[in-house]
Amino acid sequence: MELMPNFDLHRPTEVEEAVKLRAETDGALYVAGGTDMIVNVRRGIEQPAALIDLSSVQELQEIVEDNEGLHIGASVTLQTVTNDRRIQAEYTGVAEAAAAVAGPTHQSYGTVGGNLCLDTRCLFYNQSEWWRKSNDYCMKERGDICHVAPGGKRCFAAFSGDVAPTALIHNAEVDLVGPNGRRRVPLTDIYRNDGMNHLAIEPGELLTVLHLPKTEAGQPSAYEKARVRGSIDFPLAGAAVWLKQVDGKVEELRIALTAVNPYPQLVKKLDKFSGTKLDDSALDEIAEMVQSQAKPMRTTTVKPWYRRRVVGAIARRLTAKLSEAR
Repeated sequence: MELMPNFDLHRPTEVEEAVKLRAETDGALYVAGGTDMIVNVRRGIEQPAALIDLSSVQELQEIVEDNEGLHIGASVTLQTVTNDRRIQAEYTGVAEAAAAVAGPTHQSYGTVGGNLCLDTRCLFYNQSEWWRKSNDYCMKERGDICHVAPGGKRCFAAFSGDVAPTALIHNAEVDLVGPNGRRRVPLTDIYRNDGMNHLAIEPGELLTVLHLPKTEAGQPSAYEKARVRGSIDFPLAGAAVWLKQVDGKVEELRIALTAVNPYPQLVKKLDKFSGTKLDDSALDEIAEMVQSQAKPMRTTTVKPWYRRRVVGAIARRLTAKLSEAR
């Protein structure tokens, strides 16, 4: 790790103050738990002129329940989400995902907003400054080529957040606050299939709230990921599943993936299973559909073909488990 660079540190107490500081300060970044960003700063990947610490903004640390659903502030810790009984009961997959992030110490600092906005990751990007410099950097950071696919013109760094796929299967929305005011958008709208620029939010915007709709609550959901080390690693491949059944037949099935593309993705064409029973044949077909839509590249030390097979197996296993839950 490199020494921390010099930067200004701001500690606003209101969302609007934070956004104003960001707009007025060139090269400033928002930071909450900092479990990933500070590592990137130490590696020289991020070189902010200023950090805007959100830990004193009370609005971002609240979980509010009303007739519309559950509203989770972006600075709520992953540990709090894991232990919240309402989330455990009504949005089980979200609680499981929060519990799967790194280890307990990371979860006590890491936040919901940080995990939703996690930077994309790659074996050639998340390295020390001297290592990246010796390899002429990469397309994502100061370089000209993608070492994963040298002949291409795209960055394939993978999104590896755990909370996003579980929020997607619950049709979550988020609030964004920026220089042009506040807006609420579907969570799906803030992601792009672009390893270099995967967040489709306006410059200076801050994600402030994750909304889990009441209409999506109470149905069985689950999350699971594969990783090299069971205690701290990012996912090599992960899947979240949400299932609604009536009389033993599928009414609606949703599956979302992480770590196998530059963005967290909802699996397409699952409506074909509506009205059917999830027997072994159907579960095998679901696994094949997941594998065909997962596009892992050589962004980790683990082979892409293995990650593709693993994510299919995880999706199949979770779907089978949820189909037997009721």
